[in-house]
Amino acid sequence: MRFRPCIDIHKGKVKQIVGGSLEDGSGSAKENFVSEKGAAFYAELYKNKGIRGGHIILLDPTGSEYYNADLEQAYSALETFRNGLQIGGGINAENAEDFLKRGASHVIVTSYVFKDGKVNIENLKKLVSAVGKENLVLDLSCRKKGEEYFIVTDRWQKFTDVKLNAETMEMFSGYCDEFLIHAVDVEGKAKGIEKPLAEFLGSIDGIPITYAGGIGSYEDLDILKKLGRGKLDFTVGSALDIFGGDLDFGKICSFC
Repeated sequence: MRFRPCIDIHKGKVKQIVGGSLEDGSGSAKENFVSEKGAAFYAELYKNKGIRGGHIILLDPTGSEYYNADLEQAYSALETFRNGLQIGGGINAENAEDFLKRGASHVIVTSYVFKDGKVNIENLKKLVSAVGKENLVLDLSCRKKGEEYFIVTDRWQKFTDVKLNAETMEMFSGYCDEFLIHAVDVEGKAKGIEKPLAEFLGSIDGIPITYAGGIGSYEDLDILKKLGRGKLDFTVGSALDIFGGDLDFGKICSFC
């Protein structure tokens, strides 16, 4: 169980937002925290602590007026902590290798692999061909519909028809090095983890999984460790003091 830090970038700023609040049309989102510091500051902080495997997420869609500003922030962070951070947001088979050359250890992909609510296996194979399975993280972030979890795409706004279950994860594990999974319904709220999801993810063997969403207390980490059988890595965002929250960054770093 390892701490995986994050750098979320929206409209050219490092932010913490409520995950389900992003709107493509207006570009608006409910903000928990907007940093006065750039992405490179956080990359340097993580580098100095020796915390590898964190993720940068570009929250604006490609083609938006803010995407280039997001990229500038991301590039500065990747240069600061080369091979220490992963990056996601607008990744495809054509640009993925460039992010690795700029210093990313892995690229994180969702929407390119899920088109019109379904798995685009050809795009997935193109990605593996472009960067290799060992450099690819699949973001299988999900929301609950009824009693089941479904993968969501396009900044978590659109449901796919792909259920997050053992069969799905076994299939995808053949194409990637890790999974990143946000529990979108609790993401950014710091009100507790999605317990059924954490317990399910703890039952999956054979591939690293990072859980994100809802961690707001040290007790939440104890619960996640128990339900995830000590196997799940974790991300803490809005609840961290470096993002305006109450949880001590140094204490979280030493939790594991």
